[in-house]
Amino acid sequence: MGIRLPCMIAHAKQVLKLQPLGTRNQSDVPKGHVAVYVGEMQRKRFLVPITFLNHPSFQKLLLRAEEEYGFEHPMGGLTIPCREETFIDLTTQLRE
Repeated sequence: MGIRLPCMIAHAKQVLKLQPLGTRNQSDVPKGHVAVYVGEMQRKRFLVPITFLNHPSFQKLLLRAEEEYGFEHPMGGLTIPCREETFIDLTTQLRE
């Protein structure tokens, strides 16, 4: 699996339209998607289809975000406290 990981990450970044924080705004979010910020220390912005929000694995991440930040995170956006690689792995699996 370690050999396949770099390929999966590259594909996921392309599919999820990885964008650095602060370079985009809400008007850049296409219909049917939501912007989320991912990372434990430095956060990156991802656009994910809203259909992911109903998936049990993604809901676990949302629950973790709620437990850590509540509903009033100082950053203002939906922030998911997990490693970027973990998030990319999960969303890649959801797309397959």
